[in-house]
Amino acid sequence: MSRPLLPKTLSLTLQAQRDKLSSRATEWRRDSRRVLANANDRFLRTRELTRSDQTPYEVLHDNGLVKLRYYLPLSESDIALGEDRLAVKTERHRVPVVLVPPLAVNMNIYDFFPERSLVKFLLAQGFAVYLIDWGRPTLRHTHYNLETYIADFMPDYLSHVRRHAGVDALSLHGWSIGGVLSLGYAALSKDPNIHNLVIIGTPINGHASGALGKMYQRLAKQAAWVRKHTGFRVHNLSPKLLHTPGWINALSFKMLSPANSLLGYWELLTRLDDREFVINHATNGAFLDDMVAYPGGVIQDMIIRIWIDNDLADGRIKLGKHQLDFADIKASLLAIAGKQDTMVTADAMRPLPDLIGSDDGRLELVSGGHMGILAGSKTPTEAWPMLAAWLKDRSD
Repeated sequence: MSRPLLPKTLSLTLQAQRDKLSSRATEWRRDSRRVLANANDRFLRTRELTRSDQTPYEVLHDNGLVKLRYYLPLSESDIALGEDRLAVKTERHRVPVVLVPPLAVNMNIYDFFPERSLVKFLLAQGFAVYLIDWGRPTLRHTHYNLETYIADFMPDYLSHVRRHAGVDALSLHGWSIGGVLSLGYAALSKDPNIHNLVIIGTPINGHASGALGKMYQRLAKQAAWVRKHTGFRVHNLSPKLLHTPGWINALSFKMLSPANSLLGYWELLTRLDDREFVINHATNGAFLDDMVAYPGGVIQDMIIRIWIDNDLADGRIKLGKHQLDFADIKASLLAIAGKQDTMVTADAMRPLPDLIGSDDGRLELVSGGHMGILAGSKTPTEAWPMLAAWLKDRSD
C-alpha cells in the first residue's frame, strides 16, 4: 500500500521548521567559530589585538634605560576622539608639554586607544608632546631612588627637550608618582622656565587618602615606636631587599579593586562573541598585566617619605643631600583629583595649591579612579578639554 500523503499545509510547516533549525545550526556554528577565534586571540595572541602605542614617535635620547620620546605632529585632517571628530588645530603653541609618567607603569596608558589617547589629543590641540619613558629597571638599577630621578634624570632629559624644541619654557604633566617627580624637579631646580605644572592623582597629604591614609597613619605610629626603641630605619636595609618585580605591582594595582578585576574577566567570558569588546579587554589587560619593576631605593623613599612620614603634606621633603620646598615653585599649577580615586583621594591632593609659591594654582575634581582620571572613558570629554584650555592660556 502507498503511504498517505501529508496535507500540503503540514508539509510546508515541517519544511519551514527544518529550514529554521538548519538556519539556527548554521548561526550557532558561525557564532561558535567566532567565540573560539576571539578566545584564541585574547588568550594566545593578546599583543596582536592591543590598540595601544600606535601614535608615531622618535626616540631623541636613550641612556640604556630611560628614553625620551618625541611624538610626531599629526598629518591627518582630523582624528577620532570619542564619538566626535575633532579637527587638528592649525595653531601651534610655543610651550611644549612633557609627560612625566610614574614608575612601575608601561607607557601604553598615554596612548591607550586611537580614540582615547592623551598624546594624540594634545597633538591635535597644537602642542608639541614629549614623554620620558623610564624604561624597565632591573636589579642592576635597584639602588636608584627618588633623588636619582629628580636630581639626575629630570635635568638631563629636560635639557634634551629644550634643545630639540628650541625653547626653554616647558609644561610638565605628572600623573601619580610622576607628579612627585615633576614637583620635585621644579622645587629643586627653582627653574623659572617651568611655566606650567599639571599634577594628576599625586599623593600630597597621604594620611588624608581615605582608608589607605588611615592605614598609613597607624603605620606611622608603629614606625615611630620602632625608631625610638631600636633605631631601625627602612633606609638601613639594602635596596635589593625591597626591589619590587612588575608582577607584584600588577597584582597590587588589581587588588585595589579585586571585585572589578574578577567582573572584568567574567564579562569577557560572557561577551566572547563581541570582537570589539575582546579587543578593548585585551588592550586594558596589556596595560594592567604588564607593570614595571620598582627599584628598591624608590620603594624606600615612597614608603617612608611619602606615605608613612607624610613629608609632602607640609610641602617639604629631604632626598639625599637635597632639601626640597614646594614654596620655591613659581609655575602655574593645575591639580586634578579623581572623584572615585581610592588610592589618592581628593583630600590627599587638596593642600597642593596652597603649598606652592605661585598665586596661579587650583584643584579640579573629575570623574574616574586612579587610572581613569588619566585615560578613562570620560576623560576625552571631561578632563582633557579642561586641561587643554588651561594650558592654552599659559602656553603662548
